[in-house]
Amino acid sequence: MSEQLRRAGAVLLAASLFLACVLTSAHADPAPADASRIVQIRPGTGRQTQLEVYSAAMDRTVRMTLLRAADPDSPAPTLYLLNGSSGGSDGNWVDRTDLADFFAAKQVNVVVLLDGAGSYFTDWRADDPVLGRQRWATFLTEELPPIVDGAFDGTGANAIAGVSMAGTSVFQLALAAPGFYRAIGSYSGCVRTSDPAGQAIVGAVVTTQRGTLANMWGPPGDPAWRAKDPYLQADKLRGTAVYVSTGTGLPGPNDNLAGARGEVTHLLYQFLFGAPLEVVANVCTRQLQERLRTAGIAATFDLRPTGTHSWGYWQDDLHKSWPMFEEALN
Repeated sequence: MSEQLRRAGAVLLAASLFLACVLTSAHADPAPADASRIVQIRPGTGRQTQLEVYSAAMDRTVRMTLLRAADPDSPAPTLYLLNGSSGGSDGNWVDRTDLADFFAAKQVNVVVLLDGAGSYFTDWRADDPVLGRQRWATFLTEELPPIVDGAFDGTGANAIAGVSMAGTSVFQLALAAPGFYRAIGSYSGCVRTSDPAGQAIVGAVVTTQRGTLANMWGPPGDPAWRAKDPYLQADKLRGTAVYVSTGTGLPGPNDNLAGARGEVTHLLYQFLFGAPLEVVANVCTRQLQERLRTAGIAATFDLRPTGTHSWGYWQDDLHKSWPMFEEALN
């Protein structure tokens, strides 16, 4: 928890500028040794499967949890879920939400990445001495989806959602491969990245994971920052179903011990850090709403009157946005 508080404190400082068993692979033909491929499949709880997938672009394996579709013998689309700045180490879609129960009867494969801390799930310009080679846009648009489809009878229809840091990433991934993700969901993100406030927030997220910011898109002011900014590149989002949500930072229905799953430290985090972080996300989201409105781009915005930067609200957001995802995927 102390590490989580340290990271949150660093992000808040910047934001204040803004206000046991290995099974064989499930695919039929073994891939070449240097190709992206599944290297481990381990059974998990219920319909969960733990995967390790080798990324040729990053030259390493990536951990993830897969929830199989209700009928694993029939084709299914895929929903990818991304965690926040820690990559899921301090809480993720699997252990902080009702993911398994919510999707129990739904004909969709759900993939939760358990990696990507501080990466913004983008392709970095240079290898980082701490975070290593970061080629997440390549992994999430070229490498992983065909592997999942081939091994788990995917239909080729994909959608993606993310929280906090990844609420920015889903927009950038939609820009990186227009049309590949039919729908995106951004929960409590700050999409604008190239203005001074946005750069400060991105810098805080990257540096709290001990990454070097210039290795991502170059130093602030480099043209790559504007090219990767969904706020400035909004026209390229046409045709993608978009759902965006945020609270206000005011205490809401999930800001209690029940909402924090009985964990006092998590509840304290929601009040001390989750509240001001959500204030920032709210301002960012309102800016984005006006930008998309001016550009004539359809999007669904859920501006909740209360709520902090925390998993109880992101669980609710996924529930509310699922009908949009379901329509887009089918």
